[in-house]
Amino acid sequence: MDGDPGTRLEGSLMISVISAVIAVLGATMTAVLGYKLQSQVRVRERIDYMGRYRDALLWAAFDLQSRLYNILHGYEVDRRPGRRGFLRSFLVEGTQQQAEYVRTSTAFLFAEYLGWVEIFRDDLRFLDLGNRRKNRRVMSLLARIGSTLNAAHTSEVEGFRIFRVHQRAIGELMIEAESEPGQRRCIGYAAFCAKLASEERFSTWMQELLDHVDLAAEEPDAVHERLTTLQHQLIDLIDFLDPRRQRFPAEQRSRFAAQPDSSQTSASAPQTQEA
Repeated sequence: MDGDPGTRLEGSLMISVISAVIAVLGATMTAVLGYKLQSQVRVRERIDYMGRYRDALLWAAFDLQSRLYNILHGYEVDRRPGRRGFLRSFLVEGTQQQAEYVRTSTAFLFAEYLGWVEIFRDDLRFLDLGNRRKNRRVMSLLARIGSTLNAAHTSEVEGFRIFRVHQRAIGELMIEAESEPGQRRCIGYAAFCAKLASEERFSTWMQELLDHVDLAAEEPDAVHERLTTLQHQLIDLIDFLDPRRQRFPAEQRSRFAAQPDSSQTSASAPQTQEA
């Protein structure tokens, strides 16, 4: 005998309801899993941005502090009879090729660092150094270095004083034009040299850095204090970005300190870092 029509109708409705619930649950689970997957992708991308930017800023800071260490240590060497330090050996008394290299490469190291600082400033929303406290700390370290570059002294000659807005302008010019937020990068040394030779707007801004390098060779006392402070602050930044010393060991993070006896031999002088 056929079942009651009402019972069959109720059974069909129940099946429809169950099917609809399963479909809704399936769609919900798909949406949730999709959201979690997208979140994981965004986290991985953010970590990748952080790692790429952190390492680039770390290398730029290390290369710049290393050059500053060489310059400052060179001043100590210059005080010893018959000895010549870094700038005197290559910029003042070196060949034309050596002098041009020292001038241009030192200006590049300053400009490259400022370029990565500008990238950090512009793309901070893509970065996550672990938590907001760390983000604030890295920006505080960058601000301290910027303030040292911008600081005014009573001396009429202010070597390596770069106004804050000029720091940003130089940094902007160092960023590759085609790079996008989250994937920005600075131009390399070859492109820097080419732009110096061919682009008036670029060379005009970079001339300020070249003039500071010349001043550092001619009047060490005009730059010594600022460069020492900068070198120490760059080491602070490196220590923060690489706390476990995975990129640079402790022996490559020497803070320059003037020697009390300038007549001592090179064996007892601070170890020169290459840049």
